[in-house]
Amino acid sequence: MTLPNRPRYAARLNAFKVKGGTVADMIRGAGQVAGLAAADLNFPDHFEHHQPAALSRLLADQGMALNGLAMRYYTEAGFKLGAFTHPDAATRRAAIDLTKRGIDTCAAMGGTQMTLWMGQDGFDYAFQTNYARMWDDTLSAIAEVADHNPAIDIAIEYKPNEPRAFALMPDMTTTLLALKDIARRNTGVTLDFAHMLYAGEMPARAAQLAARHSRILGVHLNDGYAKRDDGLMVGTVHPVQTVELFVELIRAGYDGVIYFDTFPDLSGLNPADEAATNIHLTDRLRATAARLATDPALAEAQARQDAALTTRIVTNALYA
Repeated sequence: MTLPNRPRYAARLNAFKVKGGTVADMIRGAGQVAGLAAADLNFPDHFEHHQPAALSRLLADQGMALNGLAMRYYTEAGFKLGAFTHPDAATRRAAIDLTKRGIDTCAAMGGTQMTLWMGQDGFDYAFQTNYARMWDDTLSAIAEVADHNPAIDIAIEYKPNEPRAFALMPDMTTTLLALKDIARRNTGVTLDFAHMLYAGEMPARAAQLAARHSRILGVHLNDGYAKRDDGLMVGTVHPVQTVELFVELIRAGYDGVIYFDTFPDLSGLNPADEAATNIHLTDRLRATAARLATDPALAEAQARQDAALTTRIVTNALYA
């Protein structure tokens, strides 16, 4: 079976962290896994002890390409009350300027994408904030960083909560509303499977909305029980929903990096074995999705909304 596209695979580098180790050690650990051909680096924490040029060389030595950078505001104590939504204008400016430095670093390393997960931007109590001001401050900040370098894509990775009780970007529809108002061509959405489950969404439907109204700029694969961000291995809890997501990605023409945002370190798994298992599972599930995406019997059953028949078709393909 030839898959319709062959996205590169990447894994969460912090999963390869060892006590006393460095980012260089994480890259070398990930580089030992056959099939991991790309990496995302966190800014600014992964650059604390390494210059961008040195990290580029380390990636090249392992045969890995830089997919992009991901901002990590939560590592800065001053952003606990918010980065783009902080009540203090000087702190908001510091967050924007930090993001611009990250974008400059990404461009200098040959990356094409900056991912914004803004978990610290939200609220915890009724009457804590002025919602309109928080929304306007965030949209203004995202527009400014998007304009900083239009050649770098800005991907919004939403999540319902954590660390704040309510995130400002908790789900697909809210994120798409924000991107519509921002109206920048170099913006889009990063889909995180566990975040979508956690938000009460059907991942494939969320992906269809993103492709229709914006751009799918990244896919973070994992799994979980929809109560929190479990970071379990791909397809271990929701294989059918994972296959359906892959079918939707095929239809959307997504050929970007697939990033395994999983947490082997939380359950004592060997990260190399866990990453290899993610690759194995993903290859199997994508092959199934490739068959289903062009199956006329499935399309006909879907047209009638015949859930009994679609279930038989999908499970026969999945468990054959």
